[in-house]
Amino acid sequence: MDIKEIKELIELINSSDIAYLEIETNDGRIKMDKSLTRNLVSDNSSKSVTYIEEKEEIKRNENKKESAKELVEEIEKDKETFNNLEGIIITSPMVGTFYSASSPDGDPFVKIGDKVKSGDVLCIIEAMKLMNEIESEFNGEVIEVLVKDGDMVEYGTPIFKIKEVK
Repeated sequence: MDIKEIKELIELINSSDIAYLEIETNDGRIKMDKSLTRNLVSDNSSKSVTYIEEKEEIKRNENKKESAKELVEEIEKDKETFNNLEGIIITSPMVGTFYSASSPDGDPFVKIGDKVKSGDVLCIIEAMKLMNEIESEFNGEVIEVLVKDGDMVEYGTPIFKIKEVK
């Protein structure tokens, strides 16, 4: 085969859907392959890259575990400090939106320093379009309001700190 015939074969392969062609004549043998998978040379470098990436992912996960443990320890310390301070923490009994007053323009039910009696309304938590009044379960004085008006609260979220008065 001469160069002209080889060029014609290359053009024919490129313009067709043929992916692989092998011709053997008395003059020699020609093999043409335009498929991607046959042209790839396999080596172990891709495996080592994957291995390195997996090692880095393991290190990142270990770092996340360590930081999560540190965070839990910090929360426990803060919780102890918080509970050791004077007063009783009133927590949200449900998930919803905290409101300190019955209307946006109204006065808050309680403020810091207010005396409350058992049964007094402390706030409203809106859950599923229902307004739920949260009442004090004992007599006391409001030491701290721990959430802002309009904040989302979850079950167990601290909302008030009240010093019990007998």
